[in-house]
Amino acid sequence: MAHTLAAVFDNRADADRARAELKTSGFDDTSVQLSDSASASGTSASSSTSTSDGGESIGSSIKHFFTHLFGDDDNDVYTEAVSRGNAVLTVQADTEEQIERAADIVERYGPIDIDEHQNQWRATGWSGAQAQSAAQQNQQSAASVQSSTQAGSLQGGSQSQSSRQYANQGQQTIPVVEEALQVGKRAVQRGGVRIFQRVVETPVRENVTLREEHVNVERHPVNQPVDPSRIDTFKESTVELREMAEEAVVQKTARVVEEVVVGKQVTERQDQVSDTVRRTEVEVEQLGSADDDTYFRGHWTSNYASQGGAYEDYEPAYRYGSAMRSSTSYQGRSWDDAESTLRSNWESRYPQSAWEKFKAAIRHGWERVTS
Repeated sequence: MAHTLAAVFDNRADADRARAELKTSGFDDTSVQLSDSASASGTSASSSTSTSDGGESIGSSIKHFFTHLFGDDDNDVYTEAVSRGNAVLTVQADTEEQIERAADIVERYGPIDIDEHQNQWRATGWSGAQAQSAAQQNQQSAASVQSSTQAGSLQGGSQSQSSRQYANQGQQTIPVVEEALQVGKRAVQRGGVRIFQRVVETPVRENVTLREEHVNVERHPVNQPVDPSRIDTFKESTVELREMAEEAVVQKTARVVEEVVVGKQVTERQDQVSDTVRRTEVEVEQLGSADDDTYFRGHWTSNYASQGGAYEDYEPAYRYGSAMRSSTSYQGRSWDDAESTLRSNWESRYPQSAWEKFKAAIRHGWERVTS
């Protein structure tokens, strides 16, 4: 299902910057088109073309282009915008998520409020496009869906609409998104030990007793006869006697005197992880009836008219109180219980409007629904 967004700019420079960022963000040239009075004559950047043989005028080409995108209901508005010198930037995408991303980019460059300008153009005279014939209207799709972002203006008492328009064939779905906390684990290095083994030499002294032998030769004079039995006295012979001595011999033996055991001890501990998760809430605000407006206006006249100002200053407060009381988020809750939440939401929506000033009007709207 194709989705189309159209934004109107009062100057070409802002539109060009928005288109450039769209292309940088992944939208191709065929899905991002820019139309204005200068580019309508046939430039490649324009989304509207004119025939060179006098077939149809530039204005008719622009009108046919927007009719192709939005059908008959809205093509005149954008053709009128181009005719008055504005630039119209259109983006086509396959999914609603892509078109929402494109809308966020376009909003940064200040598109004009097309609905407000449309009313002004009609009041001063419709100078541009003319309505198509009934036969052409039957041929076009009448199921274009317009989606606009509204921001409330408390002091003026009116709602302004962003110049977005979606052309899709179907209903719009508003998703409710909620975050879930997922806690995982990862290993990180916290420290440790490093073991070094070195060789250290230490001088050692030991005492040892060594034995040595020494040969002594002594001569003694003797005078006695030779024993006849020793007839071999004059035989030659050799006597050898050796000296012995001890010397120190050093040997080393290695012994294990200590052990250093290195290991890990694993322990487990429970840790509590705290964080915040977000979710979107969709509040459905019931639009008040004419009776509600008459009732609130009468209450304002009786209580606040004498203080100056206008009813339109207090009307959003009345509407806010009644809408919040009707919301499913506050069902079964009393005013005292819900006041802090109501105040926070009020100050977020209307930061320029003091809670204390409009608190009574908000509570009156709340109590009207309760009663």
